[in-house]
Amino acid sequence: MIISVDPAAPSPPYEQVKQQVEQLIRRGELAQGTRLPTVRQLAGDLGLAVNTVARAYKELEADRLVETRGRNGTFVLAARSQVDDEETRAAATVFARAARRANLSVSEATRILHEAW
Repeated sequence: MIISVDPAAPSPPYEQVKQQVEQLIRRGELAQGTRLPTVRQLAGDLGLAVNTVARAYKELEADRLVETRGRNGTFVLAARSQVDDEETRAAATVFARAARRANLSVSEATRILHEAW
């Protein structure tokens, strides 16, 4: 797993770690069941505080992308397709609610979706 942190970047280091791990999962480079480096190991590799990496892992866990199994480590929980499907379903739900609030018919909402495609 290749991750880097740019101290001059506008986003904090924990967010950079989180985003990069998430991208690796989404691209399928980290498959479901893959064990991530320990918090201490990744923090040492990146020259970060342990709490910084721990926060990134906690946020990934909150997003249900990884799962921490105590002393056994942290593992990729979602497969690439599951992550994309969940995100797509969530976006579709938001769109459907907005279309209903706007009193659009299904065909009108579908037309808008087709135009956006």
